[in-house]
Amino acid sequence: MNSDWRVEVFYDGECPLCLREINLLRRFDRKHRILFTDIADPGFNAAAYGKDMKQFMDEIQGRLPSGEWISGVEVFRLLYAAIGLRPLVAVTRIPGISHALDAAYQVFAKNRLRLTGRCNSQTCGVK
Repeated sequence: MNSDWRVEVFYDGECPLCLREINLLRRFDRKHRILFTDIADPGFNAAAYGKDMKQFMDEIQGRLPSGEWISGVEVFRLLYAAIGLRPLVAVTRIPGISHALDAAYQVFAKNRLRLTGRCNSQTCGVK
C-alpha cells in the first residue's frame, strides 16, 4: 500500500460511469497520491470503516490520511488536485459554478443506478 497517498476514494467498481472516471484518474495519478478502494469488491466491509453500505452507495466517499471523511463533489476536487489539476479545482470553487456542480452531482448520485441500468427491487425499489 502506498504511504504517500493524499486522498482515498471509495468507488463503485460495478458502475460503468464511475469506473470510467476512476480509470482516468488512475492513468493520471503518476505520483500515486490516490488510494483507490472498490466498494463493489466482495471483500469490502463497510462496517470496517464505521459506515454502512448505503452511505457508500448514496454518494462518493473519500477519506484523508488524517481519517477525516469527505463526500460528494469535494471528493472529486481533492482527486483532481492530487493529480495536479489545481487550477481546474479552483474554478469549481467559484460560487455559481460550485452550486451548479453540487446540484448536478446530487441529481447524478440519486439516479446513477437507474442511469447505468442497475436498478432492481433492492437498489431502486423497482419490481
